[in-house]
Order: sequence, then C-alpha cells, then structure tokens
Amino acid sequence: MSRALMPNLLTPQDLEPNWEWREKIPAWGHMSVDFERRIDHDRLRRYRLARTEQALKASGAGTLLLFDVNNIRYVSATKIGEWERDKMCRFCLLTGDESPYVWDFGSAAMHHKRHSDWLEPDHCLAGVVGMRGTIPPEFGLMQKYAKQIAGLIRDAGMGDMPVGVDYAETAMFHALKEEGLNIVDGQQIMLSAREIKNWDEIQLLTQAAAMVDGVYHMIYEELKPGVRENDIVAMSNKMLYEMGSDDVEAINAISGERCNPHPHNFTDRLIRPGDQAFFDILQSYQGYRTCYYRTFNVGRATPSQNDAYVKAREWIDASIAMIKPGVSTDKVAEVWPTAQSLGFENEDQAFGLQFGHGLGLALHERPIISRAVSMDHPMEIQTGMVFALETYCPATDGYSAARIEEEVVVTENGCEVISLFPAEELPIANRY
Repeated sequence: MSRALMPNLLTPQDLEPNWEWREKIPAWGHMSVDFERRIDHDRLRRYRLARTEQALKASGAGTLLLFDVNNIRYVSATKIGEWERDKMCRFCLLTGDESPYVWDFGSAAMHHKRHSDWLEPDHCLAGVVGMRGTIPPEFGLMQKYAKQIAGLIRDAGMGDMPVGVDYAETAMFHALKEEGLNIVDGQQIMLSAREIKNWDEIQLLTQAAAMVDGVYHMIYEELKPGVRENDIVAMSNKMLYEMGSDDVEAINAISGERCNPHPHNFTDRLIRPGDQAFFDILQSYQGYRTCYYRTFNVGRATPSQNDAYVKAREWIDASIAMIKPGVSTDKVAEVWPTAQSLGFENEDQAFGLQFGHGLGLALHERPIISRAVSMDHPMEIQTGMVFALETYCPATDGYSAARIEEEVVVTENGCEVISLFPAEELPIANRY
C-alpha cells in the first residue's frame, strides 16, 4: 500500500510549490489522461501536509487538533460530503511528525481505511463528539475523546507543548483543558499554512473559475424580463453540478432596487427591463472555491448605471495593477474609495464592498484586504497567493449599483486574472 501522506516519508522537496508560470494558467478538463500532465493529487496531498508541519513547527505548538472541515481536508485529504460543513462531527489530530489521525462519522472511517491509502489504517477512527450540542455534554463523549486525544499527544512526546485547536464546541474546550492540555489558537497556524498555493491548487482554482465563466454566459443569455432572481439561481446550480461542482455554496442574485444597499442574497423578484443586476457565484471543484461577481443590465442601461459600472471597473483595475510579490495589502486598499465617499459612516459599515480575500479550500483565506483592517495591519503579498478582489459602486439614481469581482493568482512578476467572463465594459443582456 502507498503511504504517500505519511510525515516520516515527506522530504524537503514536498514543500516545493512546483509553479509552472506560462503564458496562461491551464484550465484542464476534469478527467485524468495519459497524454497531458494535469493535477498530481499525490503531490498535492504531500505539499499540504508539509506546509502544515512547517507552520506547526514555526508556531511553537506541538500538535494540531482540527474541527474545521477545510483544515481536516487540507491535512488528511478526507471529505465526506458538503453536509459535514456545519455539523461539527469530524476531527483530526496531527502530532508532530506522525501521520494524521482522523475521527470520522460512523462507517466513513472504514471507507478511509479501504480507499484512502495515503493514511495509516489504524489512524482512521470512528468517533463523534457534540454535533453542535445535539449530543449533550453530559453523555460523556467530549470527555471520552478528550482523554483519547490527550493520550495520543502524550504518547507522541508532545504533552508539555501547546495544542493548537482551530475551533470546537465550548464543552469540548472544557474537556480538553480538564485533561491538562494547553490550548492555543490553531486556526492561525492553519491559515498560515494555507496562504501559499502549489501548482496543483492553482490549477484546481482555475478549473473552478472556468466553470463559472460558462455559467455567466448562460446568465447573459437567460437574463430577460419575467425571469426571477431565484430562477437564475436554480439554473446556475443545475449547470454547476452538471459540470462537476462538489458544492454550490451560495449564489447571490440581486436586481433592480435591491442593488442598493447590497443585501448579499437572492429572492423571487422579477427581472424588469432596464434593471441593473449583479450575481456572485460561490462554488467549489475538488474543494477549491470561487468568489466571482458580475454585473449586467437588462436590455438597456442609463447613464447613471453605466457611470457606476465604470467607477467599479476603474477601482478593481487599480487594485489588480497593485498585486505583485512584495507589495503590502495596505497599498492595495489605498486605491479603493473610503467608506465616507460612498455615503457610509465608517469602514465597518462598508466592509466587504471594496474587499480582497484569499481563496482556497475556504472562501475566505489570508490575506484579507480592506480599508477596515489593512491600513493598520498590512500583510505582504507573496507569490502563489490567490485572491478574489471585489468592488461595489452605488449609482446616482439611488437604487442601482455595480459589483465586479476578479480572481487573481500572484505570479513571480505580478498576477494573472483567472475569472475570464468579459467585464471590461458593462454587459447588456438581450439588448433592445
């Protein structure tokens, strides 16, 4: 059996990101083939575990206990369906240089033993703790697994070192502390590990963005009077799952007078002639996510609507031009308008409108770029980071607005945009 993920088999080469910067980042089909080298999943798994070990050693903690399903997937390359995301039913332990332990939901542990040959079979365990409190703490599962976890940590010689925990139920934190464990913030350790993507991650992110390119072409064709926002959401979900998406996390569909202020949702509102409408498609392919806004007008556009779009485009182009290795995030945020210039009292009220965030197995990874946080706490942009950059501009008519978002990969000399549905000018769907 292959043990490609076992830490004692990892080498310094596993930390190499293996970037292949070309004229264009490839967007492969979903199949593996013998005539092109596409995604190397073994390399991907080794890279992610090596990055985690590196971040763990740099943190001063000895072990990581993970409940965040994105972190569990990053470390162990296990996943049991999108329904797991909010159940708090799985956990994973990484103790120094040992292979990760995964406690999974019932028979999923048996499945991992049989099919996930990069894991140690006896490290694939069945277990559950609280499931968001539906299994009450007094049933004793928290104490049972806290004791087992503490024993594994001590057996690994890490008992005197801090334990990084990303997040857990309150009762689980208490149970771990009762076992004498020194709990520290493990989410910061994991986010540090996940900042820099290797070539396989970048290709998966590009494939996910290519799927959304196609959905936006469909929306462009279908956006007409009489169609409802939720109709567009339904058609987009269907198309994405048919294309191979493993999770359509959310689709925002916002039109007409709902555009300003931005509600971040969708309804059954009917599309009308002259509406400005914007959409955000959040989905994942093999776990790697998209966050990708586009704005359209239906049939025609007013000068006010067009002006809002031009401003949003200018702001996003200015931020894209800033993205290169060595630039700090405050310099990017500086090119965006202040909250007050858009009619808000402070940057908290405008948070998320002029915004940048890392993309990966989670929708929001490091670094976050916003005037609310970046001016006082800048972070350095590095090669291999992948961002979504988004801007928003309300129109002077008081209800329309434009929203644009581009996904960019930081290359050695700058960045490459991987969200390619045309957005240089305001698209007019079904022009009159």
